[in-house]
Amino acid sequence: MALQKKYFGTDGIRGMANSGNMTAKLALKLGMAVGSLYIRGSHRHRVVIGKDTRLSGYMLESALVAGFTAVGMDVILLGPLPTPAVSMITRSLRADLGVMISASHNPYYDNGIKLFGPDGFKFSDEQELEIEQRMDNIGLDNFSVPSNLIGRAKRLDDADGRYIEFVKNSFPRGKTLDGLKIVVDAANGAAYKLAKKIFWELGAEVIELSVKPDGFNINENCGSNHPESLIQEVLKQKADIGFALDGDADRLVVVDNLGGVVDGDQILAAIATDYLSNQKLTSNNIVATIMSNLGMEHYLNSIDLNLIRTNVGDRYVSEAMRKHGANIGGEQSGHIILSDYSTTGDGLIAALQLLNVIISQNKSTAEICKVFEPFPQILRNIECNNRGVLSEKKVIEAIEVAQNKLNGNGRILVRSSGTQSIIRIMAEGDNLDLLNVIIDDIAEEIINA
Repeated sequence: MALQKKYFGTDGIRGMANSGNMTAKLALKLGMAVGSLYIRGSHRHRVVIGKDTRLSGYMLESALVAGFTAVGMDVILLGPLPTPAVSMITRSLRADLGVMISASHNPYYDNGIKLFGPDGFKFSDEQELEIEQRMDNIGLDNFSVPSNLIGRAKRLDDADGRYIEFVKNSFPRGKTLDGLKIVVDAANGAAYKLAKKIFWELGAEVIELSVKPDGFNINENCGSNHPESLIQEVLKQKADIGFALDGDADRLVVVDNLGGVVDGDQILAAIATDYLSNQKLTSNNIVATIMSNLGMEHYLNSIDLNLIRTNVGDRYVSEAMRKHGANIGGEQSGHIILSDYSTTGDGLIAALQLLNVIISQNKSTAEICKVFEPFPQILRNIECNNRGVLSEKKVIEAIEVAQNKLNGNGRILVRSSGTQSIIRIMAEGDNLDLLNVIIDDIAEEIINA
C-alpha cells in the first residue's frame, strides 16, 4: 500500500497562504530539506526560483531562499515567470533544482510550491515522500553549513528574454503569424509581461487582457477559469482566435473565431492529427487523463492512435509519455505537454502549435478545433471535508449502481480533489437526462455520508 503524503498533493504543495501547509516556516523547512538532499559533490549547487504574481509569493520566496542558502545552495531568482519557464531555465543553467511558487488557477489567497529536478521534470511521488520524511524526521539544523559556506542569492535579469526566445523557437522556422488577430488573456498572472510579446514578435496583431496584476487579482474573473471577457473581446474585435492562460501559464483555453470555448481535449486532438499527418509522432500513443472525453478516445482509435489514460495531474501525464514513448499528452483542463519542446504543460507553446495547424490548413479556428463530437459530460463538485467518504459502503454502492445504469455506454468517475476539500463527480454517456439523475444520486450519498 502506498504511503499517504502529508504535504504534497496532485501538483506540489498547495493551500491557503500563511496557514496550514503554506507558511513561511514550512517553506523554510522545505528549502532546507530539498537543498540538503541535492548537495552532492564539492561544486557550487544552484536552485532556480520563479513565482507568479500573488502577494504571498514574496513571503514564500524569501523563506525558500533562507532555507536553501542555509544549507549552502546558491539561489537564482527569476521573478514572475511561467511554470514551464522555470523548468526550461533549470535545464538551461544546469541548476540542481527548480522551484515554482504558484497555485496555478486558484484565487490569490492560495499559493503553492512545485519542484523540478535538474532534468526539468516534476518530482515523483517517491521523491516527494523522501522530502517529507526528511522534513519531519531529521533535525534540519544538522544540515546548516558553516557561515563561510552559506549560499548566495541573485536575480537573473534576462529570464523573460530567455523564455520568450525559447517559446518562439518552437514555431516552425520561416512561418509567421502575419494577418492574424489574436486576443490574449494573461489572467493577471505570471505571463502578464511576455504573452503579447511572443505573438506580436511573430507577426500577429495582439489585443491583451488581464495584464495589470496587483497581488490580489490573479485569476479573478479572468484567465482559463473565466473566459467570458475573452469571448466578448474576440467577438468585438472579430479576432481569429483567443487564448486564456491561468495564473502560472501552464494551462491553455482557446476561444474560436465564433466565440466558442475549446477545451484541452479538442486542442490535443487537433495537434495530434496534424502530427500524425506530418509524421511527427514518436509513437502511436497519445496520453491523457481519466477526465478526458470518450469522444476523443473513439476519434483517436479511428485514426489508429491509442489513448493512454493516467491519474489527474500533468506530472502523471508526463511520466506516462516517457514510459510509452509519446510526444503529445495533456489534460482536458488545458495542460498540453509537447515533449519535443517542454517537459511540462506550456500554454504558450501549445498556442503556437495550434496556430501552426490553423495556418497550415488555411482554415478558421472553429473548423480546426471541432475535431470530434464529444460525449455529453457532466461535472459536479461537492464540498466535503471527509477525506474517507469515498470508502463509505453506501457511496461505493451508489457509484456501482450508477455505472450499471449506463449499461456500458458511458463512464462514472468520482475522486477527491488533490488541492481542495472537494469531491469531484464526472458522469459521461449518450443520455444526458440519465447522467443528471446519476449525478444527483451519487451526490446525495456523499452529502449524507
